[in-house]
Amino acid sequence: MEDREIKELETAVEQIWQIAQGFGLDPYPTNFEIVPATVMYEVGSYALPGRYSHWTFGKAYHRMKTMYDFGLSKIYEVVINTNPSYGFLLETNSPIQNKMVIAHVLGHVDFFKNNTYFSKTNRRMVESVSTHAQRMMEYEFKHGRKTVERFLDAVLAIEEHIDPYFFIKREVTAEEEKRRADLRPRDGRYDDLWLLDKTEREARATAAAGAKHDDKDRGSRERLPEKDLLYYLMKNSPSLAAWQRDAIAMVHEEMEYFVPQMQTKIMNEGWASIWHARIMRALDLTDNDHIEFANLHSGVVSPQKGQLNPYYLGYKIYEDIERRWNEPSQREREKFNRPGKEGRDKIFEVRELDNDVSFLRNYLTEELCEELDLFVFELIEEEEWTITEKRWERVRDQLVANMTNFGFPYLEVVDGDYNGNRELYLKHRYEGTELDLRYGRKALEHVYTLWGRPVHLETVIDEESTVLHYNGDEHGED
Repeated sequence: MEDREIKELETAVEQIWQIAQGFGLDPYPTNFEIVPATVMYEVGSYALPGRYSHWTFGKAYHRMKTMYDFGLSKIYEVVINTNPSYGFLLETNSPIQNKMVIAHVLGHVDFFKNNTYFSKTNRRMVESVSTHAQRMMEYEFKHGRKTVERFLDAVLAIEEHIDPYFFIKREVTAEEEKRRADLRPRDGRYDDLWLLDKTEREARATAAAGAKHDDKDRGSRERLPEKDLLYYLMKNSPSLAAWQRDAIAMVHEEMEYFVPQMQTKIMNEGWASIWHARIMRALDLTDNDHIEFANLHSGVVSPQKGQLNPYYLGYKIYEDIERRWNEPSQREREKFNRPGKEGRDKIFEVRELDNDVSFLRNYLTEELCEELDLFVFELIEEEEWTITEKRWERVRDQLVANMTNFGFPYLEVVDGDYNGNRELYLKHRYEGTELDLRYGRKALEHVYTLWGRPVHLETVIDEESTVLHYNGDEHGED
């Protein structure tokens, strides 16, 4: 990239920042770096710079870089959710492409900063993953690279099975324990209630003391069911060494960082897209620049055959919300009692409070479903894909169902001492979608690696309750 283009981008960053703030955006300070494709795809495949090594990241890098080399796909930008934030610009982008990317990144950073689901994000995550990488290298040196890699194979295979609201449970528990510790018996008409509290605390203390001496009965005292499979295995596995528990803790911490991004993919991309469009239109561009931008923008927010484009869907929903709140119909005026001219405030409110599930459930309307031509299609008898549903409520509900739990099966630990032998019993919360048995059995093998004892998984197959088993040597089913 020529010095002239770099200076042009430096000026553009300042202009775009001022325009973004004029629109009401409030992003963290953001540093932009111009990098070659090798760096762009390395950061994109690892998701964070400086992360520990694993073959799955290398596989993702090779796939993305190969697609780029053959002109089949291209990453225009990568943004890191930290404070300050970092945006990476591809050096082979044209000036207009990078200006649009800068505006798009600021939309993302505003979302990161202000959406409530990101409120507990570790804003120093780059430093944290660097520390994790150093510890992983120490474990590789001590225990062998292959040993650590095989263990991470099992951990990463189930890394998505954490509780999205883990931090809330943890904080509530800490607050509750602090409150209880501060309580003191007092004289008065409610003495009996304070005594009940004292009794409960004494019972907990007795149970905790018993747990130290009788590990076999621990399963009956654990708070079950537990959705956070990764955390449960880390805390309760009877077979893990200290370094293995630490490795799981590192993966868990990184997944906590990524969870809000998984919860808000459509909202986040739609928000960045709607603001890159408005910011670019506010810039003083030449006619040729306007044409290039229009082509780029239409490529970002356009429907894709056979799949859902989150940029397009999010962009259209935000536009529809703003229009409906600015120019409500008579029915909407009566139903929602709003006078109009509130669209800008409303989309900022939605950006702050919602995630993809509530976004789709509350704001995907019948008119939008028809305009966007949304439908449900299924593979019929493993022969051909067929449209099976076009009623907008069913389409909306199917989209919401696909977003719930990030589209992964909802598994819970229901017994950590099954058969009185420290076997692990999991249950699939079946809601109409069956498990892929090939993946399910492979997942049991990975869970066995981490638990070290036979593992069981209850699910529904062909409308009948079924339990899958794995004992380390062979699979069973009944």
